Amino acid sequence: MRYVVCVFLFVAGTVAAQTPALPAGPYTYRVTGLFSKEREADLRAAFADLPEFKLTKVDFDDAEVTVEFAPAKLFPNQKAERVTELVNDRLRQASGHTFGVKPRRTMPRDKLQQVVIPAAGLDCKACCLAAYEIVAGIDGVEQATASFKDGRVTALIDPARTSRAKLEEALTKRGVKVGGR
Repeated sequence: MRYVVCVFLFVAGTVAAQTPALPAGPYTYRVTGLFSKEREADLRAAFADLPEFKLTKVDFDDAEVTVEFAPAKLFPNQKAERVTELVNDRLRQASGHTFGVKPRRTMPRDKLQQVVIPAAGLDCKACCLAAYEIVAGIDGVEQATASFKDGRVTALIDPARTSRAKLEEALTKRGVKVGGR
C-alpha cells in the first residue's frame, strides 16, 4: 500500500512540475455578453465582485477585456487553456451568467464580414441579451451586438462558416422579428 501511495505522489508531483507556472500580468480575452456599450458598467460591476482580478481595459469595438491577476496563485498547476475556462467560470458566476471570456480570436478583423440585421421587439436589456446569445452562439460568429435603441443585431462572421441567412433563421426560430417580417 505504501508503494502505491509513493508512486501516486511521485507521478502527481511529476505532472505538476511539467506544467509551467503562468506569469502574473495582463491577460486579454474575448468577452461574451458585452452586446452594447451600456453593458460596460455591468461588466465592471461583475469584476468589482472579483477582487483577485483587476480589470484594466474594456475594448467594446473588439469585444475584449484585459485583466491583471496571478494565475499561478489562483489556479496552481493549470495550463493556459484551463486558466481561461476557470476565469470564465468566475466571471459567469459573478455576473449571473451574463458575461464570460474566451480566448482572443485568431482570424484578422479584415477577413470577417459585418452583418447588420434589422430586428423588431428588442425593447429591453433581457431581449437584447437573448438576441445576442442566439447569434453569438452560432459557429462562425466572432462578435455580436444587439441594440434596442437601434433596432438591430450586428455580427462579425467568418463567411466560410456561417451566413446572414443562418443568423436570420436562428433569430426567427426564436421569435425575433427580423427585417420586414
